[in-house]
Amino acid sequence: MRISVGDRVEPFTLAHEAGGTIDLADHLGRERIVLLFFPFAFTSVCTAELCRFRDDWPAFAALDAAVFGISVDSPFVTSRFRAEEDIPFPILSDFNRTVSRDWGVLYEELMGLRGVAKRAAFVIGRDEKVAYAWVSEDPRVEPDYEEVRQAVADSA
Repeated sequence: MRISVGDRVEPFTLAHEAGGTIDLADHLGRERIVLLFFPFAFTSVCTAELCRFRDDWPAFAALDAAVFGISVDSPFVTSRFRAEEDIPFPILSDFNRTVSRDWGVLYEELMGLRGVAKRAAFVIGRDEKVAYAWVSEDPRVEPDYEEVRQAVADSA
């Protein structure tokens, strides 16, 4: 099932850093949320995307938005990627692919690999509903950054 604009979001908990977790329920209803699903850490397009959000971080912080990257990489990989690229927001590990599958953003196969997250961006308003949903079938295509920022600004 693919998550769409207007859908109410169910909270989930994912690994963050080695041994820690982040529960989306702690953020729902309190702040706007941006979820950035991406295939793999340390690849050129994923690095460009996450670094662009890093560079735009002040604009999202000014909009009272929590940003989370989500990858099927292990929490050890996402932690190192975050540190090496100086990403100011959490990058969560969906290593078991449960959230990517629930949100409808999981490739069955990509370049011979099974269970890889698609590149996708979602904005969730304080009303706990999806205000913006974008999913790419082509892992080389990055989201429209201005469109994501505007969706955050326009969300409830």
